[in-house]
Amino acid sequence: MKKKINWLATILIALGSLFILFPLYMTVSIALKNPEEMANSIFSLPTGLHFSNFTRAIEATDFFQALGNSIVVTVVSVVFILLTNSLVSYAIARNMNRKFFKGLYLYFISAMFIPFQIIMLPVVKVTTELSMNNIPGLIILYIVYGLPFNVFVYVGYIRSVPIELEEAARVDGTSTWGTFWRIIFPLLAPISATVAILSSLSAWNDFLLPLILLAEPTQYTLPLVQYVFQGQFSTDYNLAFASYLLALLPMVIVYLFLQKWIINGITQGAIKA
Repeated sequence: MKKKINWLATILIALGSLFILFPLYMTVSIALKNPEEMANSIFSLPTGLHFSNFTRAIEATDFFQALGNSIVVTVVSVVFILLTNSLVSYAIARNMNRKFFKGLYLYFISAMFIPFQIIMLPVVKVTTELSMNNIPGLIILYIVYGLPFNVFVYVGYIRSVPIELEEAARVDGTSTWGTFWRIIFPLLAPISATVAILSSLSAWNDFLLPLILLAEPTQYTLPLVQYVFQGQFSTDYNLAFASYLLALLPMVIVYLFLQKWIINGITQGAIKA
């Protein structure tokens, strides 16, 4: 018996794929063209493959310096986010019956609704006065700004973990600190994977915070160095799009190698939460 085709779902999937693939096609096409081909037709395929655009983009942006900065910022931020935010969330989740921790939880949740633009100028002033307008300061801010959302998802997950596991550990003489790191933290692996993915994307793609915070060009991250192609009166689109592809490539490679763990972590985190 032939299966009935759901044409509505098929059409919607096809349209969704088109919306995703068309911008990708335009990005690759423009990156491989020269200005003359751009002037003739922006939508046509490139008549020649101008890979020199990528070489020139690497030189113009000091790509490898910016790549190293982005990797340091992203990796260090994510590691400390997982270690500190999960610990804070554990303290809140297991003491929610106390007014202080309940108030702290509501305080973190309320911070999710404050637009960054409102606190942008005070952040610039304070970080400058404290000499935090550098990569370490940027990492600290990513850790702090991730707290509201991460506490929200971690607390919900931790409260679903049976407290009997901790009680059994205490009977065996394990301290609260040891209970968290030996029992609870390993159990947080699915939701930690979700937090790590979202935090990585946020730190890697962020443009605004590095723009207003970093003072030295040698500390610029990949999104920030793309600004070099924006002139006062014109933009070199071919080099700009080549640079965009170069900046996108590391995250694509990471996803291709880790997609099994990424999808598994998100799925388990969603089911558990």
